[in-house]
Amino acid sequence: MKSIEKYMDHTALKADTRLADIEKLAKEAIEYNFYAVCVNGAYIEKVAEILKDTEVKVAAVVGFPLGASTTESKVFETEDAIIKGADEIDMVINIGALKDGRYKYVLQDIKALVDITKGKAILKVIIETALLTDDEKIKACELAKEAGTQFVKTSTGFSSAGATKEDVALMKKTVGSDIEVKASGGIRDWGKAKEVIAAGATRIGASASVNIVKEYQEEQKSK
Repeated sequence: MKSIEKYMDHTALKADTRLADIEKLAKEAIEYNFYAVCVNGAYIEKVAEILKDTEVKVAAVVGFPLGASTTESKVFETEDAIIKGADEIDMVINIGALKDGRYKYVLQDIKALVDITKGKAILKVIIETALLTDDEKIKACELAKEAGTQFVKTSTGFSSAGATKEDVALMKKTVGSDIEVKASGGIRDWGKAKEVIAAGATRIGASASVNIVKEYQEEQKSK
């Protein structure tokens, strides 16, 4: 297992997030050497400015949190995010289209962002597991894999539930070794983080990253 800090996408995505919260988030990410900071588009430039000359990456959400915006708007968001300094893009699929069986639309929606990010940014595809049946989760992962993404991601953290070890395991089994799984939503302690890592997650999105790392460090001390 890599160091726990390098699993963490330190996240602040709530509507009432303020600039001071963003600055604190980025500074904590530097202090704890997290993998990335994940924010809404309006804060990309500020985060990129703070993280300049560090190893911490900038992640931005697109089509967030519903996924029901047009492909064209997701394309614009993605291009804009990369220009402003994003190294990674976390996009939400059109969940209604998936549930309708409009798989070609979902595939093309993802593929449009794969094409834009290629060679410029990592793309993570959020499938919002809480709203899907197991068969739909499998199909969403298959479409993301076909489109050529680098990651599939469980949740936005804004739906009825977040990541579970069962969903992470199902997603990992579906995408195989070539694509990574990010677990996000409701991961607030090391116990839950440990479960999803054991199930196959290689990245964790959490606002409680500092707490998770501190609990991990305490556990290591007690061994």
